[in-house]
Amino acid sequence: MRSREDDRLAITPLAVKDECAVLRFSGELDRASEEFYLDRIGAVVASGYRYLVLDVTALVFCDSRGLNCLLALRWLLHRREGRLMLACVGRRLASVLALTGSTEVLPVHTSVSEALRSLPAEQRPDWPPTGETHPGIPLHSPEPLETSWQREDNPHLPPGRDR
Repeated sequence: MRSREDDRLAITPLAVKDECAVLRFSGELDRASEEFYLDRIGAVVASGYRYLVLDVTALVFCDSRGLNCLLALRWLLHRREGRLMLACVGRRLASVLALTGSTEVLPVHTSVSEALRSLPAEQRPDWPPTGETHPGIPLHSPEPLETSWQREDNPHLPPGRDR
């Protein structure tokens, strides 16, 4: 059964190598899709991916809650000595990032290729992807995930969240 959150945001794995994953975000990242995002991204990070490139070409909307989700992910990856990079950022999201000063902590790249070039060569997946199938990245885990990044110690998520 699909939920309303599933209809608002899609996260599609495009390429992986070792601890790096390239994911495409499509749809809307906002309060309504927050739980879906946290579950899916939590599963990716819990699987050992520390370097994430988000292709946000098809992200049509991102409000302050969505921005906080991105900042929370950046915070989590930084704690794991990893990095979050945004690629193919549209005008609306670029404006939100600039107005909030978030470009200082969320690197923005014009393309996925450019973002991947900022990583050490041994961490870069093939780009563009050479296979016909999507990489096997778990986007949902039946196991309990580390959730400290979703609670009060993460300054980017609202206080008092019941997780």
